Amino acid sequence: RYVREMKVVSLEEAIKKMTYLPAKRLGLMDRGLLKKKMCADIVIFNADEISDMATYRCPTLYPKGIRYVIVNGEIVVECGRHTGALPGAVLRKGQTA
Repeated sequence: RYVREMKVVSLEEAIKKMTYLPAKRLGLMDRGLLKKKMCADIVIFNADEISDMATYRCPTLYPKGIRYVIVNGEIVVECGRHTGALPGAVLRKGQTA
């Protein structure tokens, strides 16, 4: 919404605010960027379609427009559907791989 409709920030800036900046703030120095020797979870989405579908009544609805999600090298969302895989882990402030 802030990117497409309101044009408050660019898509690149929005992604940076959701990835690199929180990782930096939490001291997760090996996260937040797609860069050699860094850990990365990857979301592949259609920028024209992505939309939050969750509401207060149905907060667990998946967003629209997300094609794939890769966590720790394993596909967890494929063609918009969760595969059942759960390869992720909770990270704590300052933790590295």
